[in-house]
Amino acid sequence: MTNMTLTGNEKHYPRVLSIAGSDSGGGAGIQADLKTFSALGCYGMTAITALTAQNTQGVRGIHGVPPEFLAAQIDAVLEDIGADAVKIGMLHAPEIVRVVARAIRRHGLRRVVLDPVMVATSGDRLIAEETVAVLVGELFPLATVITPNLDEAELLLGHKIAGVGALEPAARELLALGARNVLLKGGHLQGDEVVDLLLRPEHEPVRLASPRIASQNVHGTGCTLSSAIAAHLALGHHLEEAVRLARAYILGAIAAGADVRTGHGHGPLNHGYAPAAMQVLVGTR
Repeated sequence: MTNMTLTGNEKHYPRVLSIAGSDSGGGAGIQADLKTFSALGCYGMTAITALTAQNTQGVRGIHGVPPEFLAAQIDAVLEDIGADAVKIGMLHAPEIVRVVARAIRRHGLRRVVLDPVMVATSGDRLIAEETVAVLVGELFPLATVITPNLDEAELLLGHKIAGVGALEPAARELLALGARNVLLKGGHLQGDEVVDLLLRPEHEPVRLASPRIASQNVHGTGCTLSSAIAAHLALGHHLEEAVRLARAYILGAIAAGADVRTGHGHGPLNHGYAPAAMQVLVGTR
């Protein structure tokens, strides 16, 4: 079974599938992904890995979707609609990871963005400890790029990442674990500047820096960035360009929502601050 391919001069929307958890508070997870896909002119679809009971203050509970039903969701979407890019988020259990890895191979999926979601903005852990090794072994080699933040990278590597100067060595360690390309996000480091690092084999490291935006509304930033990268890949941009465009989008979304109060904790971004019309592509994908 393979991913559906459009042929000839058929018109179609850029199709992006999110395989991730549901955030009942609407700021992260598949809810943030769908908002991002729409804001960037793409057609979004979902395969839900888990339901969470959460709000801006924290996660109250996680209810996992049975692995066979996750597989059914993915197959239903891809056998009919297909996908130009895929974003993978919260995968809480080893068998859920394996289901996703098998689906990527079965459908021949390309342009896969893996956000190794492990800890929520509130500090709540979202992944079982035994899942980490399976995530690395099964999905790192299949993903076009992984997008860990510092907490996630430290958990993956088993040591602290102290300072901007440690970003490149840490990213190289992540490549050595089997990742094809790494966007290591340095937003949790102290300072007035936020620095991320894109590292690809046989390319010079790309340092991406921007002034820090003062805001407590940062719930779902990782989900939003990874889904924005996937959207721009679906639109036909190469990886570095997709990362730069996605980063510009998320900085705008943070700034636009910085002074808005939603809930009593870490509020959401303003995903719809500058929505694009739904794009229409023509030709084989």
